[in-house]
Amino acid sequence: MKRPIRVIISGGGTGGHIFPAISIANAIKEQQPDAEILFVGAEGRMEMQRVPDAGYKIIGLPIAGFDRKHLLKNFSVLIKILRSQIKARRIIKEFRPDVAVGVGGYASGPLLKTAGMMGIPTLIQEQNSYAGVTNKLLAKKARRICVAYDNMGAFFPADRILMTGNPVRQDLVNTLITRQEALKPFNLDPTKKTILILGGSLGARTINQCIIANLEAIKQSGVQFIWQTGKFYFEQAVEAVKAAGDIPNLYTTDFIKNMTHAYAAADLVISRAGAGSISEFCLLHKPVILVPSPNVAEDHQTKNALALVDKQAALYIKDSEAGEKLIPTALETIHNEMQLKELSENIAKLALPDSANMIAKEVISLIEKE
Repeated sequence: MKRPIRVIISGGGTGGHIFPAISIANAIKEQQPDAEILFVGAEGRMEMQRVPDAGYKIIGLPIAGFDRKHLLKNFSVLIKILRSQIKARRIIKEFRPDVAVGVGGYASGPLLKTAGMMGIPTLIQEQNSYAGVTNKLLAKKARRICVAYDNMGAFFPADRILMTGNPVRQDLVNTLITRQEALKPFNLDPTKKTILILGGSLGARTINQCIIANLEAIKQSGVQFIWQTGKFYFEQAVEAVKAAGDIPNLYTTDFIKNMTHAYAAADLVISRAGAGSISEFCLLHKPVILVPSPNVAEDHQTKNALALVDKQAALYIKDSEAGEKLIPTALETIHNEMQLKELSENIAKLALPDSANMIAKEVISLIEKE
């Protein structure tokens, strides 16, 4: 009797890596219900909670990222990488996977490198328009590289690239919720325009500072705001709102659990330019102002943003200019129906709605070829 397939999925660090990874796992289980799936993440990172919440087992590696500003601190990082590779080898020997999938994040480097050295077929899911150093190195042994942007042959062997797009949280797609219903949990008015502000699960310092500095303008704007501050900035945001007095058109929270409601409520989104978030905006046809984080490897968020701007599918504001331009641009855009319609139509053209299933098919195909 044929045994169930075994798949390791590795990566995480942010929701932008974790949610696509869970979507891929769910798609594999749909196609192969008896498949055994093990996640490998980084100790202390959010995947260690989010993955079990989704019903999957996860093992953590003692891995951390390089400190690009303080190079002398990286000696301990090298030790952690070595320990992670040793632990990854032990995990692979015990679990005996048929294939290893890397979705980006600290843990995917040592796990996929070790898997490749042990002869396990590997698949990389590169989310960004500009490939990072780790994935470029891992691609040398990867059997398949799933990408979300054109022209990725500049980074990877063209014969192993497959255009799949980035998987998104499945609950966001095919929702039948109305805008009026979506606004109820936020206690907002369905007759008013609504701007959704996202800084990611951890928060975005520049975006949050822009909101705090413009609370009076927000109060007087006649527009509603749903503000996800991220956990690091929530207390500061609450104190600032309290000091500014009652602002009934502003809903403030550290984390939005039900993004289906938040997206359905939004007429315009302000966000960083993470690849996972951009894929969600494309699928949901959301007009968006992107403020790329300057604190990411190879400045890949700016490259993600410009890939949309080149197709008139998003607006872009530099992090360094956000304090001056972000809120005025948002308030001007939200009242420009023609611009909102154009942004929505253009970003919709970039959507690839079946990403998770395509990647799952490739994973299973790699196993069958072996």
